[in-house]
Amino acid sequence: VQLQASGGGLVQAGGSLRLSCAASGNIYSINNMGWYRQAPGKQRELVAEITWGGSTIYADSVKGRFTISRDNAKNTYLQMNSLKSEDTAVYYCNGRTLAKTYWGQGTLVTVSS
Repeated sequence: VQLQASGGGLVQAGGSLRLSCAASGNIYSINNMGWYRQAPGKQRELVAEITWGGSTIYADSVKGRFTISRDNAKNTYLQMNSLKSEDTAVYYCNGRTLAKTYWGQGTLVTVSS
């Protein structure tokens, strides 16, 4: 499985961005897809996750502002609204099968205040 993240960029506080993650390879082996982020000097943290059946979980810090979605086995999205400066980080998409976890290369989101 290979994951390709895109959609990061520079945005003003209060703005929106949509991240995309395209999976290739044995995509039907993936159960859960997620987005993680890592800010400078901090540990990587879970932002949101979606199961094959569509159940979702969110970090408390993004609830009500971010939405994760999955339109098929290949594409997963993270819609980010009402962005804050503390959302600035490298965002990574993540795919989990029964046996293994896969990571994309990361996309930088910078929110200016």
